[in-house]
Amino acid sequence: MPLAREDIASRLAEVGYIADRDLATALWMMDFLKRPLLLEGQAGVGKTEVAKALAAVHGAELIRLQCYEGLDQNAALYEWNYQRQLLAIKAREGAGESAERIEEQIFSEKYLLERPLLAAIRRTEAPVLLVDEVDRADEEFEAFLLELLSDYQVSIPELGTISAVTIPRVVLTSNNTRELSDALRRRCLYHYVDFPDVDREAAIILARTLGVASSLAAQIARLVAAIRKEDLRKAPGVAETLDWAGTLAGLAIEDLRQSPEIVHDTLICLLKTHEDRARLTRETTQRLIGKVA
Repeated sequence: MPLAREDIASRLAEVGYIADRDLATALWMMDFLKRPLLLEGQAGVGKTEVAKALAAVHGAELIRLQCYEGLDQNAALYEWNYQRQLLAIKAREGAGESAERIEEQIFSEKYLLERPLLAAIRRTEAPVLLVDEVDRADEEFEAFLLELLSDYQVSIPELGTISAVTIPRVVLTSNNTRELSDALRRRCLYHYVDFPDVDREAAIILARTLGVASSLAAQIARLVAAIRKEDLRKAPGVAETLDWAGTLAGLAIEDLRQSPEIVHDTLICLLKTHEDRARLTRETTQRLIGKVA
């Protein structure tokens, strides 16, 4: 049964994901309409975490397909266990079985290796299927994926058509490194995931980090928001914020103003390139702390 729309945000919060109203609405529509949900946004905003939290909320298995350049159907759908097949062929030939009988036996479920897409449609209880960074795969794979998501069935030449036992909850993520096809966008519901505002990021810190007081969480969220406005090559994501918050808590920092030197030194949690580290000087860090703390 789909969760009521007003219950989704609270249930996500229980498993540590703080969702805004728009995302909660998109997740409700995905469940109600049985449609895939495409989440687009910069790296680090928490798109992948949405699928993980959704699986936790529903007590469902999370099946993840990590996309990459050159991904093909075999890696995503199924493969035959060729080594076991070869051993079986030799054993059956030694026993005098006919070629037709051997072929019938080796192209069976026993020798089939499930990959994420096939696994997702064969579960007896609906899993959450995460197709992560779909924009990294090529257009040919995108077209194949569209066909699978349209009918939730796949044809394996040796076995025939395999239809979905249950319809998985499908979450696709994209960092927008290339434009996705209109056909894929039409098939999916769409939500753009942006960096959280200060209040929501503070709430995320409190939900996911032990030993952080609400006053420090607010300071961290404000400073991270200010850092993201600097001319950086890579803006820090939510995961980096949580790493930094945990570091400050471990160092017993209760107020960013109490030790600006430590604050600056620990910014390696947030800044992941040499250029960004050089741009954010100690003077810049002190200036930003003065504005937000």
